[in-house]
Amino acid sequence: MNLKLELLLRSVEVAAYIPGRIRLRSKKLIGNVNLESKIKNQLGAYKEISTVETSTLTGSILITYTPEILRQNADLLKAEKYIAAHAKNK
Repeated sequence: MNLKLELLLRSVEVAAYIPGRIRLRSKKLIGNVNLESKIKNQLGAYKEISTVETSTLTGSILITYTPEILRQNADLLKAEKYIAAHAKNK
């Protein structure tokens, strides 16, 4: 997994995970439009990710994707496995 992606994942809470839909939460994102921009740019750079929606009001990051497509990228596959293992809704 690339370092930026790993650092992002370790700095957020995995609120929910189902294949194709991930919700992350970050207290650092609340009221922080600069961080919001960085997250959208970083995650949006992956063509395997369909959408990245963020909220600086709640600190939420919603990621949607097609599992079969995302899993073709080794870094994103590792990230998905990490997220699945750390999800609160297991």
